[in-house]
Amino acid sequence: MFDWNPPEEMNTTAIHSSNDHLLNEKNWIQDFTVSVNHSTSDILNMTIGILWLTGIMISAIFVSIAWLQLRKIKRSVSKITQDDYLSLFEQAKQRLNISKQLIIGESPLVNSPMTFGIFQTYIVLPVHFDKYLTKEEVNYIFLHELNHFKFKDILSNYCIVIFQALYWFNPLVWYAFKEMRLDREIACDIAVLKLVNQHLHTAYGKTILRFANHTSIQRSFSFVNQLNGSKKQLTKRIKNIASFQSESKLLKLKSIIIFLLVGVFVMIQIPFVSAMAADNNQYHFDNKHTEYIDLVDYFSGYKGSFVLYDMQADQFRIYNEKLSTTRVSPDSTYKIYSALLSLESNIISPNNSLIKWDGTTYDYKAWNQNQDLNTAMTYSVNWYFQELDRRLKIDTIQAFLKNIKYGNQDLSGGIDQYWLESSLRISPVEQVQLLNVFYSNEFGWKEKNIQSIKSALKLEEKDNAVLYGKTGTGTVNGQDINGWFIGFVETNDNTYIFATNIQNEINSNGSNAVEITLEILKDFGIYR
Repeated sequence: MFDWNPPEEMNTTAIHSSNDHLLNEKNWIQDFTVSVNHSTSDILNMTIGILWLTGIMISAIFVSIAWLQLRKIKRSVSKITQDDYLSLFEQAKQRLNISKQLIIGESPLVNSPMTFGIFQTYIVLPVHFDKYLTKEEVNYIFLHELNHFKFKDILSNYCIVIFQALYWFNPLVWYAFKEMRLDREIACDIAVLKLVNQHLHTAYGKTILRFANHTSIQRSFSFVNQLNGSKKQLTKRIKNIASFQSESKLLKLKSIIIFLLVGVFVMIQIPFVSAMAADNNQYHFDNKHTEYIDLVDYFSGYKGSFVLYDMQADQFRIYNEKLSTTRVSPDSTYKIYSALLSLESNIISPNNSLIKWDGTTYDYKAWNQNQDLNTAMTYSVNWYFQELDRRLKIDTIQAFLKNIKYGNQDLSGGIDQYWLESSLRISPVEQVQLLNVFYSNEFGWKEKNIQSIKSALKLEEKDNAVLYGKTGTGTVNGQDINGWFIGFVETNDNTYIFATNIQNEINSNGSNAVEITLEILKDFGIYR
C-alpha cells in the first residue's frame, strides 16, 4: 500500500524522555511521568556548542582589534609627494597593467611595507623609507605590493579572517591558511623576479631581509599583506629566490589544486550551512481558509498554540500563528501513527494486538502486565509502542513517515527514543492536518484498522458529541516542558479536529493541555 524506499538506519543516543497519560472510567486526565536526565553526550554536545560560540566571540574581539589597528594606521598615513617616487610607482603600475587609483603613502606606525583596503587600496611604507632604501629597493617593494593587489590577495584576507574566526578550534584550518599566506608571498616574489633581470635577484632578496625583524600588525587575524614574515617563512622565501626558475605549468596546477582543496575543506565544515539550508523546525503553512484568533487568556503561564479544523466549513481557526507552525517533539501523541503502521504492516491486528510484558518493573502498575492496543493506548505504555517499532524496523518507519509527511521525519534519535523529546518533531498545524488525513482515510488504509485506533482513542461521550484524543508530555530532567492534547470531536452534523500544545520550564503536561482544550471547545459550543 505504501511506496517505501528504506534509508539507512541512523543510530544516535536519545537524550530526553516523555510523560504519558492514562484514561480510566472515573478520570481520564491523569499523568504517568517518566523522566530521563540529559545524557552525557547531550551535555557534551551542548558544552561543545557553547565553547564554539565562545571561541567565535573571542575571535571576534581579536578581529575587532586588528580592524582598529588598521584604521589607526590608515589615519596615520601621509601621502608620498616626491615626484620621483610617484613616477616610480606609476611605472610599476604600468608594467603590471593596473589602472585603478591607489593611495601610496608612509606611516610611523608600520615597520614593514604593506597593502590593505578593498574599496580604497593603500600601499604603505615605513616613515622616512627614503633615508635607508635605494630607489631600486623601493621599486622592488612597489612591484611586490602591486602584485598582491593584482592577485586580489586583499579580498582573500577578509575571507581567511572570517573562516579563522568560525574555525578557531581547527588547527588544520589555521595551518592551511598560514601556508596559503606564505604561498601568496612566494607568488608575488616569483612575479617580481620575472620582471627584473636575473642579476638583480640577489638585490631583491636583500630588500626583503631588510624587514626581517620588523612586524607592524598582529598576524593572527590580519587584513593586510605584509612584505615580511616569520624567520621560517623568510628563510623559505629566500631559498626560493636563490634557486628561482620560471614557474612551471605543473607548479601552477599544483597551487590551484591546493587552493581548491582548502576551499572545499573549509566549506564542507561550516556548522551553520546545514541548519540554514533547511530549517526543519518551522512548517510552512499557507491556507486561505484560516482565521487567526486571540485565545491568550486560556494560556496563562504558558507559551502555546491551538489549532482547530472545521471539516464541514473546511476552515482552520488558529491561536498563535508562529507557534502553531513550530515543530516540537510529539511525545506520546505519536503512538497513534505507531499503532496505525503496526496494524497496516500486520505486526498486530484488531483482533490480536497482545504483547506480553517482559517482566521489567516500571513505576506504574498498569505498565507491569501484558498489553493490547486498547490498554497500551489508554495507559500510554511506552514499552508497548517501542516493541512495535523494533518489530517494524527503522527503515519501514522512515518510509511511512515520509509517505504521510509526518513533521521533520527525523529518526536519528534512535529506534526507542526518536519520538520522546528527541529528533522527531511536528507542529500543531501538522498534527491537525494528519489527523484529518487519518480521519478521512485519504491513504486508503484498512477501515477496520482505522476503527480500531478510533476505539482506543475514544475518551468521552455526552450531549450527542463524542470526544477522541491522545495526550503527550515531554519531561526533561524531571520537569514537564512540553504538553500536547490532540484529537477530534464528532457531533451529529460535523467533525472538529484539534491540537493544543503548551510549553514552559515546568508544568507543561498533557493534563493541563486537556484542561485548556476543553475550556476552548466548551466556549466555542463544540463540546460542553
